[in-house]
Amino acid sequence: MDFGFAMNVIRTGVFYVLIIASPILLIGMGVGLIISIFQATTSIQEQTLTFVPKIAAVLLSFMFFGPWMFRLLIQFTINLLNQIPMVVR
Repeated sequence: MDFGFAMNVIRTGVFYVLIIASPILLIGMGVGLIISIFQATTSIQEQTLTFVPKIAAVLLSFMFFGPWMFRLLIQFTINLLNQIPMVVR
């Protein structure tokens, strides 16, 4: 196994992490932004108001995007396992 092969595996792994995590992170940030705008317009300064809607949005997005995320993880794992003979050489 040479340095280029290891860097390719690491680069692909980081790419998959970014692709898999981005929908849930973007939804969580969007809900947080909406709630903070609501808090700013209504002058409600309750710190715990953001937690429940964010948690609910993240759980719903995980339920919606979960099968897609697991499919990508399985695809990455299968590709990684198929590259084992190239490492042994």
